[in-house]
Amino acid sequence: MEDDAPVIYGLEFQARALAAQTAETDAIRFLVGTQSLKFDNQIHIIDFDDENNMINKSVLLHDAGEIWHISGSPADKAVLTTCYNKTSESRVLTCAAVWRMPPEWESGSHESPDDSSNNPQTLELLCHLDNTAHGSAACVLWEPMGDGKRVISLAENHVLLWDLQESSSKATISSSATLEGKGQLKFTAGKWSPHHNSTQLATANDTAIRGWDLRSMSQIYCIENAHGQLVRDLDFNPNKQYYLSSCGDDCKVKFWDVRHINEPVKSLEEHSHWVWSVRYNHSHDQLLLTGSSDSRVILSNMVSISSEPFGHLVDDDDLSDTEENQQEDKGKEPLQDSIISTYEEHEDSVYAVEWSAADPWLFASLSYDGRLVINRVPRALKYRILL
Repeated sequence: MEDDAPVIYGLEFQARALAAQTAETDAIRFLVGTQSLKFDNQIHIIDFDDENNMINKSVLLHDAGEIWHISGSPADKAVLTTCYNKTSESRVLTCAAVWRMPPEWESGSHESPDDSSNNPQTLELLCHLDNTAHGSAACVLWEPMGDGKRVISLAENHVLLWDLQESSSKATISSSATLEGKGQLKFTAGKWSPHHNSTQLATANDTAIRGWDLRSMSQIYCIENAHGQLVRDLDFNPNKQYYLSSCGDDCKVKFWDVRHINEPVKSLEEHSHWVWSVRYNHSHDQLLLTGSSDSRVILSNMVSISSEPFGHLVDDDDLSDTEENQQEDKGKEPLQDSIISTYEEHEDSVYAVEWSAADPWLFASLSYDGRLVINRVPRALKYRILL
């Protein structure tokens, strides 16, 4: 029974780190990392039971520190990375590490949530992405669709490409690049492009967005003032290799074609405060999620700049009646972009939104007060896209 009503889960801890588990395509699973100064921090593994519309959770201890960023391996559902705060010599440093979930956690009965919360298992440290020389880590990115052996960490003004060896128990830097110049050179976000054989990366620092070629570790484009204030997040269109979206403290969401960086292809101004998170749907790239400090999650239908601007794929060469189609499209206006839905289940800043890796119509959002909300794309729209 499919129900459009949201499902809400409270973590009882502040939290800002959320990831969909990409290596798990059977279960709808999200990972949430807590930020607590008083207690040991935790990773909550949230399994969504679609049929009964309920959440099952398991808790793992992450006693290394408050979690600022979390990301799951694309190849091994038991492996993940976190960026976490550690105080050393009265300085707070954000460290990055690769962890393995203990083998028992999955066999642990979901049905008695009290047990796992009272004596949770501890994550096993596989290795540190030891960047003490490079300063605090902003995020760790896994190679998209990769074998789980390559990650990038962004630390201060450094891009570090790591090889994970010996079942991820050892990490070595295979290449690196450093951001130089004037202004605030600290990376705030990055995305490893799923296109171009995974040889490109986009980063944000201050108000700029930069593209990097990972083979030469050199910069390939720079959008100087992409936003009026700090850029908070980026995402690549999964189906259009030159398109990416960005969001920031100017309350805007912008769409870029990196071949023409002078101005955005499109700009959205629906949020009334900083926009922290932007995510394209993995299958239907017209669907875009954003989360903001205005406590709202917005689902937009950006169909005019999607891979299906007329409601079908445009570059389908294998259609025998291509020419007829093109004639048809010439007289046709692209479908109109619209805001599909504004979700108001949060009462605090929404720091993260993520689509499920297992169900393209389902997404999660996380606000700082530890509230996780699971929502679905409205059924009417889903059928319109599918049919």
